[in-house]
Amino acid sequence: MRQATRQATRQATRQARVKERQDGASTRINLLNAAGSVFAELGFDRATAKEIASRAETNAAAVNYHFGGIQGLYEEVLVEAHRRIVNYNDLAQALAASNDPEEKLRRLLGLVVKVIRADVQDAWPIKIIVRELIAPTPHIERLHREELEPKKALLTGVVAEIMGIAPDDALAGQAVFSVMSPCLMMMVAEKRLSEIIPVIGRQMTGDDELVDRLVRFALGGLAGLAKATA
Repeated sequence: MRQATRQATRQATRQARVKERQDGASTRINLLNAAGSVFAELGFDRATAKEIASRAETNAAAVNYHFGGIQGLYEEVLVEAHRRIVNYNDLAQALAASNDPEEKLRRLLGLVVKVIRADVQDAWPIKIIVRELIAPTPHIERLHREELEPKKALLTGVVAEIMGIAPDDALAGQAVFSVMSPCLMMMVAEKRLSEIIPVIGRQMTGDDELVDRLVRFALGGLAGLAKATA
């Protein structure tokens, strides 16, 4: 009888711990999503743990518990935002599917264009990255280390292969900037650009057609750079 009682107690304790972990994970996700929206709307300087916790339907102490404070939460949100926009594994898989560097570039730009032009109900990941680009904070180091550098290395490798130069050549980095600039412009002001230049809008140009034009333009530029420095 006592043994059965002890077993039942241990089972109940295990179940309680599992539920606690699940509740903790759920709270963490809710905080991330709520913080993403708040930071995207207000910026880091004007956002408060109280407002974020209120939207996540939890208490402000949870911000410290899960993220060590609002700065840690902001750093986590930046990383999560960039991950949702372009996941490193998705990029790596897309590039691994072809041995042709030009096709790799097409696949990469295709992923980026698809995300930028997607109709999503909550677009805070793009909004918060755009806000960070326009009004940078001192809290970008983790984003740079965990997301930007690995993804940049993938793109730099593709561009360098197309140009026939080493990935660590300074020209490769400059070329990456040129290739990605149109995508960055669309990320920052896709709606406004479509009003100014209707032909690049979704109603007049599909994703595949836009990607094809971006690739053609990029390849022409890369060829010109490679030839000029040969």
